[in-house]
Amino acid sequence: MRRSLLLLALVLAPGCTRDGATDHLQRARDSVYEKRPDEALVEYRKALDALRLDDSPQAPVLRARALKGAADVYWLELRKVKEAVSVYKELITQCPESPEAQESRVVLAELLRVHFRDPRGAIDQLTAALARNPPQGAELHYQVAKLYFELQDYSQCVLESRKLAERFATSAFVDDALFLQAQALHMQSVQGTPSTADVQRFRQEASLAYAALLTRFGDSELAPHAMFEAGKLKAEAGDNEKAIEMWVQALKSHPDPAMVQDAIARARRRLAATTPENIGSRVSAFAKVPARPARTSVEAVGGSAEEAARDHGD
Repeated sequence: MRRSLLLLALVLAPGCTRDGATDHLQRARDSVYEKRPDEALVEYRKALDALRLDDSPQAPVLRARALKGAADVYWLELRKVKEAVSVYKELITQCPESPEAQESRVVLAELLRVHFRDPRGAIDQLTAALARNPPQGAELHYQVAKLYFELQDYSQCVLESRKLAERFATSAFVDDALFLQAQALHMQSVQGTPSTADVQRFRQEASLAYAALLTRFGDSELAPHAMFEAGKLKAEAGDNEKAIEMWVQALKSHPDPAMVQDAIARARRRLAATTPENIGSRVSAFAKVPARPARTSVEAVGGSAEEAARDHGD
């Protein structure tokens, strides 16, 4: 009898349960590799059961690996989103400081945003991840800023974008942050019923953000988009000549030249509509019009002035 009790004690000793958990984890990983996800889940559960009474320092490490493995199987192999979210949350609760929990916060944020339409829940997870200074901090901070834009919380989006540019000044996401910041400021100028002074202020700040992007990141793929959007701000303010000038510049590398050409054509029509008939066919009512009109989209790509005129039916 005493011999049986001794053997049972040895089986239940932490070292034995830990070794059993390690074996189950290995079998689970093998099952995933062999495309047997259901068997992998069984092995991960057995590993967790083996660790239930283990309070050794190694137990939390193995527990985090088992929970992360099970959650990944639910999401990546079986596409069972609800189950995956549940296990990711369990991992974060049980092992909050583990590397697996940090990875899970990022995955969970995406699942909450895409599958549960819960951007605020996603923000909470990303904010918790950022608090631990992850190596991909700039990217995660940019995701937070975009989520605030999605929520139409443009003032917070501007704040987060500015914080990213300051905190991660050498990051590859700074130009993205500047562009997003400018877009959010632009949206603030039309959101609700802002005063005339607020509209002008938001437009000016948006223009400054676009200008900063163009100055600092002239080779960025966002540069032509920034130039186009900056031109829209000028057009909204009534400065069609400057808008055309900026759009012609954007046309050189913009991925959607037809859209830019259309904007130029509409701005030219607006200018033509303000020309008094009794002063001459092409004399603007505004004293500041230059002697030569701004280049059209046709001229920007090498066409002659005559070809440009035919392009607009002149």
